[in-house]
Amino acid sequence: MEFLNDWAFEHLIVALIAALLALGVGALLARKQARAIRGEKLAQGLWPPATFVDYGDLRFLHLGTPAVQGSMRISKPFEIHLEYVQRMMGWLLFVDLDRVPHLHAMQMGLGAASLTKFCHHALGMQTTAIELNPLVVDTCRRWFKLPPDNHRLQVILGNAADVAISQRWHKKIDVLQVDVYDSEAACPMLDSQDFYRSCRDLLTDDGFMAVNLFGHAYRYEDSLQKVTAVFGADAVWAFKPTAAGNTIVLACRTARSHDASAWSSQAKQIEKRWSLPATKWLNSLTPIDSHTAAAKA
Repeated sequence: MEFLNDWAFEHLIVALIAALLALGVGALLARKQARAIRGEKLAQGLWPPATFVDYGDLRFLHLGTPAVQGSMRISKPFEIHLEYVQRMMGWLLFVDLDRVPHLHAMQMGLGAASLTKFCHHALGMQTTAIELNPLVVDTCRRWFKLPPDNHRLQVILGNAADVAISQRWHKKIDVLQVDVYDSEAACPMLDSQDFYRSCRDLLTDDGFMAVNLFGHAYRYEDSLQKVTAVFGADAVWAFKPTAAGNTIVLACRTARSHDASAWSSQAKQIEKRWSLPATKWLNSLTPIDSHTAAAKA
């Protein structure tokens, strides 16, 4: 009887392990199937729904998942309030501020249109935004105060990868801001060395690219290596990760030097003109070549 009990117990353990494995495999297959279905829908032009949720004075954009795709302060719709989005304006530290209205900014990925609105409305720049999902554009126009197209603002429905290789924009963009994620905001949708090379080709000689990378070490280091391989370590700068894990990388088509005193003065001028915490950037933004030196030390 004792032998039978031991035998039954062992088989019960085996059955439980098998059941757990089956559940794990089933969940994995379900996630793969869900991603495949989403991919098929995108291929068919069936876009994830663009919705918003209000929490007090904040409005958040979602694309059919809990992941936040962007946000807006309802009382100040043309300001940028998310820290990582503010840091995508870090290129202002390097340029002649009086020339900013004469520059051309392009956003790859509209999100809640924070960058697009700020470049167009606050900075007075020629502004072009590229967005794949027409529902995002419609929602931004209806609920996130995105103005209609005009002589200084153009929102283009299209794939950022196609725009990146288009001769139409070759060496025409002064500021390129890349924030292209899927509905789950899990990882960049465009993150190859070829893509970053195409982005560099879009820039004018004094142009900048700002790209949002999630700060998971393995993914971030891989992405950073690709950017650095294209632009060169002496032309790439990176902010420290935000509390949410976003790391903003700035890449210059032409390498720039760092003058701490000049940056301090520039940051104060930025804060006088616009609602951006530029002084705080000074302690968070460092050149990649110093990162490399620190890693080797």
